[in-house]
Amino acid sequence: METGRETAIRDNDLSRRGPTPAAVARRYRASQRLKAVAGLIGLCLLLWILTPHFLTVANALNVMEQTSINAIVAVGMTFVIISGGIDLSVGSLVALSGVVLASALKSGWPIPLALAAGLGVGAATGLLNGVVIAFGRLPPFIMTLGMMSVARGAALLVTDGRPISGFDAGFRSIATGRVFGVPAPIVLTLAIYAVAHFVLSRTRFGRYVYGIGGNEEATRLSGVNVRFHKTMVYVVSGVTSAIAAVLLTARLNTAQPIAGIMYELDAIAAVVIGGTSLSGGEGNLGGTLIGALTMGVLRNGLNLLGVSSFLQQLVIGMVIIVAVLVDVLVKEKRA
Repeated sequence: METGRETAIRDNDLSRRGPTPAAVARRYRASQRLKAVAGLIGLCLLLWILTPHFLTVANALNVMEQTSINAIVAVGMTFVIISGGIDLSVGSLVALSGVVLASALKSGWPIPLALAAGLGVGAATGLLNGVVIAFGRLPPFIMTLGMMSVARGAALLVTDGRPISGFDAGFRSIATGRVFGVPAPIVLTLAIYAVAHFVLSRTRFGRYVYGIGGNEEATRLSGVNVRFHKTMVYVVSGVTSAIAAVLLTARLNTAQPIAGIMYELDAIAAVVIGGTSLSGGEGNLGGTLIGALTMGVLRNGLNLLGVSSFLQQLVIGMVIIVAVLVDVLVKEKRA
């Protein structure tokens, strides 16, 4: 049996060794979240000073409602990036899922079946991305870049390049309804984040996603079916893109084959601003939500200040570059 003296010696020895790698990683993730929150608060204070119309309850709800679509797309992007991949096809999948959903509704399909069709298209295209990447060993950048063009072309083909509009109020209530006074898109977004956070942090699949992004070969040698789990990551991305398409279609009362342009960059920016590393293995959905809100606040503030959409695009691009640069510098400092 260990004596009190031996216990003290052991504890003293452990303290000299310093924190474990897991503890260091937890502290790093916590610091990243704090930095993201501080950045969001600082941005809100700056915009409040610049325009009195920013810090109102109505505008806050408007920002969250407008952010919901990008935030949902960013959920799937978070899974993909943590696994060490990238998905450039999410914007086109939003367009394709939207027009399939709209076509089904205009053809008289019941709302549940039309929703299933839209979500099924997102899942199927995500599955195709994952299978080719995991089993065909095609780089994620190349595969999803190709799918970006394929899905966009399919959306244009389905609609002959024309928008589909005019849906029943029952369908539109998905985006226009309220739950206890809170806009339905906000409630849906929070529910998706709660479920996704549980999956990523509390399930075996989530642990494997982190493992694949951190060290794919070591994860494979541990007996994990890496190909299957990489495939499912892209299915998640496809499904979240399709859910975003449902919200977008219901909100605008129209589905356009050119919808979703640049959504992939907004989603990547939200994920990176939230502290997820582009090299994989690190990140969390709480940070992604903060990153998406930061993007929404930035766009809303620029609109209130009368900044042109062209300059807004320039600012968003600079934000992405700075966020990735900071991530690289921090990783070099830790190495």
